[in-house]
Amino acid sequence: MKIKVLKVRIAEEFLRNDQKNIDQFLNEHHILNVETAFVHDENFWSVIFYYDEVKHSVNSVRDSKPVKYSVEDETLNEDDIKILDALKLWRSEKAKEQNLPSYFIATNKELSSVAKYKPAKKEELLEIKGFGKHKIENYGEEILEILESV
Repeated sequence: MKIKVLKVRIAEEFLRNDQKNIDQFLNEHHILNVETAFVHDENFWSVIFYYDEVKHSVNSVRDSKPVKYSVEDETLNEDDIKILDALKLWRSEKAKEQNLPSYFIATNKELSSVAKYKPAKKEELLEIKGFGKHKIENYGEEILEILESV
């Protein structure tokens, strides 16, 4: 097991690049555990990844991952927008409660995908890009409740 520490600076000019670095790291490694801490005096999030190297064999054929649902340039209708607004409100409250940046809970694109796809079960959340076991275990029930209530 290896450890990697990355920082996510709160300042808007750094945020996108720092998130890109984290996304790239996540795509290239097998993550075993994640810890976060806010460094108040320097105003950034420290993200600690415990991981194993992903070994890629040059001549091996990998199983393709199933394509997950993700909104691209699709237009949301009025109902979708109502759901998206409710999801964003929930995310904001959850982020404050957990002292995390809101995109740690779910990105705008992930919430838009939920609003458009409207999953009815936790298993259907797995079909949305960005939703894995961890996110569904932590937030799946609440997301499904929001979808039922809006």
